[in-house]
Amino acid sequence: MSAPHRRPALIILVAVSAVVCLALGYWQWTRFESSNGTAQNLGYALQWPLFAGFAVWSYFRFVRLESEADTEAATPAKVKRTKAAAPREIPAGILPERPKAARDTDPELAEYNKYLADLHAHDVAEQLRAAGMRPDTERSAG
Repeated sequence: MSAPHRRPALIILVAVSAVVCLALGYWQWTRFESSNGTAQNLGYALQWPLFAGFAVWSYFRFVRLESEADTEAATPAKVKRTKAAAPREIPAGILPERPKAARDTDPELAEYNKYLADLHAHDVAEQLRAAGMRPDTERSAG
């Protein structure tokens, strides 16, 4: 069990990222105030401090969730409060049924498909002969 306040690398990362975001916000503000500044620079100047705030907020949220997990692990199993379990599967009947593939029961269509397969096999054999290969030998990809 590790104490959240003993994570200097994470604290340094959050502090550095917040400072960098604030510095980028200041830089965009100075660009906005310059003679060639645009509204886009103003938008970025307002956006970067939000990123800094998010970094700090996410760190505190991480610490709070970690401490809650530690307290739940420390409490006995009988005393643990029960949370409503999140559903792990989609209940039946919520989604529409998938359409079923039609079966080939038409003999005319089956005969036409066989004809097309024979044409393709003949084309492949002709291409192999033109390339100087024998079409009756077994081919392999490797």
